[in-house]
Amino acid sequence: MNKNKFPPKRANSSASSPAKSTIKPAKSASRGPANRATAVDSKVAPARNANGSLKKEPFKNPNRRAIAAAKPVQSQTLAPIIVLFNKPFDVLCQFTDEQGRKTLKDYIPIADVYAAGRLDRDSEGLLLLTNDGQLQARLTEPKKKTFKTYWVQVEGVPTEDALTKLRQGVELNDGMTLPAKVKIMDSPDVWPRNPPVRERKNIPTTWLEIQIHEGRNRQVRRMTAHIGFPTLRLIRYKIGQWSLDNLPSGEHKCIRLGDEV
Repeated sequence: MNKNKFPPKRANSSASSPAKSTIKPAKSASRGPANRATAVDSKVAPARNANGSLKKEPFKNPNRRAIAAAKPVQSQTLAPIIVLFNKPFDVLCQFTDEQGRKTLKDYIPIADVYAAGRLDRDSEGLLLLTNDGQLQARLTEPKKKTFKTYWVQVEGVPTEDALTKLRQGVELNDGMTLPAKVKIMDSPDVWPRNPPVRERKNIPTTWLEIQIHEGRNRQVRRMTAHIGFPTLRLIRYKIGQWSLDNLPSGEHKCIRLGDEV
């Protein structure tokens, strides 16, 4: 009896010619119901991170092309405009008010326009509104030096020395004002104010034209009070190139940017 565990190897009878392979190719995984299920499972198996948690795949809407095709495309953008408004006394420079006071909505039936700057409730005159953000920023940016012209009725008769202080700049509680352009003017031919200005019979009044390119809160009123001549009535006549000419109180006009004013 052969004590070897394995039988001896047979010598290759044909060393010159290679032996034919007896290994059959594996059957395709897609053949047979069991294999098909395995193939499907391998496709739908969720991807996992190294720690075993599921990977979050970004959502892809299969109908995104149809939605994009159905979305209307605007043929033209909103035309830039500027609205000139002669704000009456006692009107707020906003479109809504919870207390029921008069606002811009009572006078301007134009959507999507916003005030470029403000005008106090007790002040009158020119207010600009626009739907152009760049113009709005330019008009309200002090560094752009857009001059605003005010017609100011003050109590008393300012001296030249007092006016010189305004031209040089005065110290207010929020700092020095920039030099202003100031001169005495004749009483302007303007609409009567409602209610009328309270004037004291024994004290005369004077109209001043004041030009500044700052925009501090109630700045002109504080400037005239600082030199001892309080403001009784304030009308903003001009902002940059736009003015109140031929624009009655409470009225507005709309200008397409690029057109002549």
